[in-house]
Amino acid sequence: MDERYSDTVCFFKMQGCGNDFVLIDNRDLALDPAFMAEWAEKLCRRAFGIGADGLILLDVARGRTDVDYIWHFFNADGSRAEMCGNGARCAAKLAVALGLAGARHRFGSDAGTIEAEVFPDTGLVRVELTRPGALEKDIVLDIPSGSLTAHFVNTGVPHAVIFVNDAASVNVKELGASVRYHARFAPAGTNANFAQVTGPGRLTLRTYERGVEDETYACGTGACATALAARAQGYGGDDYEVLTSGGETLYVSVQDGRVFLTGAADEVFTGSFSPAALGLPGCSGHVSRELA
Repeated sequence: MDERYSDTVCFFKMQGCGNDFVLIDNRDLALDPAFMAEWAEKLCRRAFGIGADGLILLDVARGRTDVDYIWHFFNADGSRAEMCGNGARCAAKLAVALGLAGARHRFGSDAGTIEAEVFPDTGLVRVELTRPGALEKDIVLDIPSGSLTAHFVNTGVPHAVIFVNDAASVNVKELGASVRYHARFAPAGTNANFAQVTGPGRLTLRTYERGVEDETYACGTGACATALAARAQGYGGDDYEVLTSGGETLYVSVQDGRVFLTGAADEVFTGSFSPAALGLPGCSGHVSRELA
């Protein structure tokens, strides 16, 4: 290898119900947060980088005793996000594998403290999201193709939920963009969820995610927001099975205002890359920490 590119960084590629992420242990790397957005843009770019919906860096919780570690989460476009349900499950599972935390633990996110539990026998991970905001019902949105009725709630990040008769027929990219950038949700924008009720407590969901700016295979915070909206509409009780675009199922439980999300989190592969080769700033060392 060219000596200019001899320093490499180890990474983990993980996915939760098709929502995929590049994860990096930042304890040794100590990448300055000022450079993380650019790293996310370049590493998440498909074909030209590793390819992912987002970048997660696990870090020490300096000065904090209430959590085992913190994360830095960035969308593929480099925007920093407060929370991601599928990413949280992946982060929790990797943290246990790296010895950062035990099977039941807490970590810090921009949305607040996240409770997590990893079930090694099943490969499932449950996370408790931060307390959701107040649900706003029956918001009429005028968009170029007509009008939609949406329900809005923040489950760590903002989500609009639109119930449809046939989720498969929805042009998610077009309608999702219209909702995501609608003036009603400016300036931050919102994620857009299109949900079909298939039975009591059963939903089929397709989500347009801001930051990715397209439909993703799954969205954990979106599944939780949709379950809360469905519950308010009387489409079920406290427990929901949410079938995602990727064909996998997320499980949402609402208990006294607390929201729990359970689903798979899988390691796809591990590898290393050269920051210099990718033109990434802020790193002159290497990371060698790997799973035992």
